[in-house]
Amino acid sequence: MKHYEIMFIVRPTLGEDEAKKVVKDFADTIKKNGSKVTDEQTMGQKELAYEIKNFKSGYYFVFQVEGKDDKAIKEFDRLALISKDIIRHLITKIED
Repeated sequence: MKHYEIMFIVRPTLGEDEAKKVVKDFADTIKKNGSKVTDEQTMGQKELAYEIKNFKSGYYFVFQVEGKDDKAIKEFDRLALISKDIIRHLITKIED
């Protein structure tokens, strides 16, 4: 099994319910592509170290993902890059 950690920042102009929907949609994307989210953390709204896409803060979320291959990770990456709701994301492979 391959293990990954995905940290992403959702734009602050969304309401809390809308941000949770974005998180749920991306978790569903991971599940549909053959991996599973083993842990999900909500870190809340935080100030950014520098402005990203004209935003000074954002909602931080972290997924721990486990899967046989990297298909789900690649799909998450592709969708996060084109999403207007995610302003930044980072995918880290965890070595066992």
